[in-house]
Amino acid sequence: MLIHLSIRNFAIVDQLELDLKRGMTVVSGETGAGKSIMLDALGLALGDRADSASVGQQSERAEILASFDLSQCPQALQWLSERDLALEQECILRRVITREGRSRGYINGSASPLTDLRELGEMLIDIHNQHEHQSLLKKEAHQRLLDRWAGCDELAGQLRQIWQQWQRQRQQLERLSSASEEDSARVQLLSYQLNELTTLDPQPGEYEELEAEYHQQANAGQCVQNCQQALQLCAEADSGNALQQLNNSLHLLHEIAAGHPQLQESIDLLTSARIQVEEACGTLNHYLDHFEADPERLYELEERINGFNSIARKHRTAPMELVGLSEQLSEELTQLQCSDEQLDQLEHEIQALQQHYQTQALKLRKQRERAAPKLAKAVTEQIRQLGMPQGEFSVQLTPLSDGTANGLESIEFMVSANPGQPVRPLRQVASGGELSRISLAIQVINAQTSTIPTLVFDEVDVGIGGGIAEVVGLRLRQLGEAGGQVICVTHQPQVASQGHQHLQVQKQNLKNQTYTRIEPLQGERRIEEVARMLGGVEMTQQTLAHAREMLERASV
Repeated sequence: MLIHLSIRNFAIVDQLELDLKRGMTVVSGETGAGKSIMLDALGLALGDRADSASVGQQSERAEILASFDLSQCPQALQWLSERDLALEQECILRRVITREGRSRGYINGSASPLTDLRELGEMLIDIHNQHEHQSLLKKEAHQRLLDRWAGCDELAGQLRQIWQQWQRQRQQLERLSSASEEDSARVQLLSYQLNELTTLDPQPGEYEELEAEYHQQANAGQCVQNCQQALQLCAEADSGNALQQLNNSLHLLHEIAAGHPQLQESIDLLTSARIQVEEACGTLNHYLDHFEADPERLYELEERINGFNSIARKHRTAPMELVGLSEQLSEELTQLQCSDEQLDQLEHEIQALQQHYQTQALKLRKQRERAAPKLAKAVTEQIRQLGMPQGEFSVQLTPLSDGTANGLESIEFMVSANPGQPVRPLRQVASGGELSRISLAIQVINAQTSTIPTLVFDEVDVGIGGGIAEVVGLRLRQLGEAGGQVICVTHQPQVASQGHQHLQVQKQNLKNQTYTRIEPLQGERRIEEVARMLGGVEMTQQTLAHAREMLERASV
């Protein structure tokens, strides 16, 4: 239940604090005073979209805070607990909108996305507006209203999900079936290409090793010649080789080293150089002793490399990429070869979904068939009390040859406004006033079965008056007395007089600025407001007496 609403700098409301109670709360005021501002602000706290126009002209941001008592709303308490947002049996929704158009939402002090505010808000408040009767011209609304009355909204939602999944699978099957011929040709090509690659059997890093070995074999003669020449220069030449020159140098230095100790470093370096040259010569000799030029191996390498290059050219890729290509083509071929199995599996899934759809749709049909005459009877009783004394309302369920996302039948509201006339589709026969009354009747009936603690009716009594308006007021008062909370924005005195709590909306001009105020009315002030609604701005003793009588009669 909504227990408090705080509004700061929203539209033409600079500051507003409202405490709300159980029962029926009516909101009234002159035309243009801004009666719907409170509901607009409440909608923002519940996650409605906002823009910078919501912010008052003299402010940088607007802020709306709505407090709820959740003692009779276990669904909302569970929702909060699952998200670690529970705050005993209270919930505070807060919304901030900045001049730049940025918006932030909070649940019990924690920043929350607007989708969470909307999801939670649907458990807290149900808003009926004056334009809902227009939706009665569309058959989609008839199905939604019947399902709501029957309490099978959840089942209808599940059916839509099954239908959507069923249709997606059917479309997938059609795509796979139409592509089967192309897939067959692709399988043949892939099989041929993979056969070539399997015959070649490329290994990771193999091509690079082949190239290195090929260059070594191709340059064998030059390699031996260069190594032998290097050995001659280092050690094997008859005169002037590197080792001989190093030995001569060391001999000369040793002759004078005793008297010149600073030469020892040079001697050590030359000695080290001689050792390294000797080691290099040993390595070259070992290489030459074991080197074998193999023309047959060179031929094998050429053939293997040519095989890599030939297949690589066909696929327009580098030879070293053939290993990855082979894996890629193998994976694709496996997928295509499994397509027949996939088609079979898909067909089984579609059959299962179709059966599931039929089962759920028949279950939904039975619930609708049970609920339809009850809804028809209830609406008929209501509209006869709302100025259609001979009215007859019925709900027609027509089986469909093919199912839809909404079930195996179409649903249409039928009405007869005059005695002796058969019921006909609502959209064909109902006038604007009749539509408004039928819509109001359905809203009141649905509200009676609602588990949502707070019901809001925004000028749903447009187009009615007199005794009919009094009936509407009585129905809304009864809803409030049933243990819930009803908030009704109205311009009908017969409705306003039925409220347990009365709020008046006033527009004020201060310092060239327009502001809206909402104040609770009691006693004489409430009598004056009901009298104004009865007779206009100028009140007479007669209208005051009439207003007093209406309020006294409502409180009995």
